[in-house]
Amino acid sequence: MASKMSAQAFLDMAKNRRTYYKLSSEIPISKERVQEIVNELMLHCPTPYNSQATRAVILFGDEHKKLWDIATEIMEPILAPKIGAEAVSARFNGFRDSAATVMFFIDTDAVKVMQETFAFIADKWPLWASQADGMMQYALWTALEAEGLGCNLQHYNPEVDDKVAAAFGIPAAWKLSAQLVLGGNPDPSELPEKTVVPLETRVKVLGA
Repeated sequence: MASKMSAQAFLDMAKNRRTYYKLSSEIPISKERVQEIVNELMLHCPTPYNSQATRAVILFGDEHKKLWDIATEIMEPILAPKIGAEAVSARFNGFRDSAATVMFFIDTDAVKVMQETFAFIADKWPLWASQADGMMQYALWTALEAEGLGCNLQHYNPEVDDKVAAAFGIPAAWKLSAQLVLGGNPDPSELPEKTVVPLETRVKVLGA
């Protein structure tokens, strides 16, 4: 029988999950533990009809740096005219100098299988696959912060897709969806005050 955890413990983790950009290359847990967390969540995050179309690639060390060298090369000419070359350099150096990246993908072959199997709802599967992928991203982000890491979630796809696929041997059917950067020594002082839209405009309760 699974051990019980209170909802409050989960809510506390949800509240603590924030976006950290100033991260070190040293992390308080082992690389093996990072992989274990990814594996456990990959097994247990829900997917529609148990379709299991989410994929992940974990990059450490030089492989992690390679990703951000590729992203810098591609994105700098695009972003520099908009936000300035200095800001672009600082942003991508920050990603590169962190500890690791988890790249998320959706296996479009797996999605096609579900579309063929359940043809009457074929148009739903791309959205459902994206939702399941997002749940995996959120769960991993929250879990890693619970282990003392800091994270930020990036989306430099589809611009980087082709070079990333070539550099890391990514199957052609895997569509890149996001990049979770992780590192050590997250500094709460860098966090801006969190603003929220009033709950009254976002939640309705009927029949209570």
